[in-house]
Amino acid sequence: MDAKEEVLKTFTTRVRQLMLSYKTLKDENASLKEQVSMRDAEISGLKERVERLSRDYELLKSARMMQITDGDVEEARKRLNKLIRNISRSLALLNGQV
Repeated sequence: MDAKEEVLKTFTTRVRQLMLSYKTLKDENASLKEQVSMRDAEISGLKERVERLSRDYELLKSARMMQITDGDVEEARKRLNKLIRNISRSLALLNGQV
């Protein structure tokens, strides 16, 4: 009986150790799942931020292009007015000579 009791005691001890290991691993798994969930939420927030910043960047690029275009139009208008004045002067000179 002594050997059987020893085997039973060893078996009981091992089962308890397995149960404690299981509980520890279960708690660790729950903690890791929570961390993964938090990271997923953080990643989702960062993706939204990247998308928002990309849209803002595209809008700024468009605004800058419009600003450049407006400046170019104004510059072109000034050059065109200058050309028209020069043509008018030339025509006036020609009319005066003819």
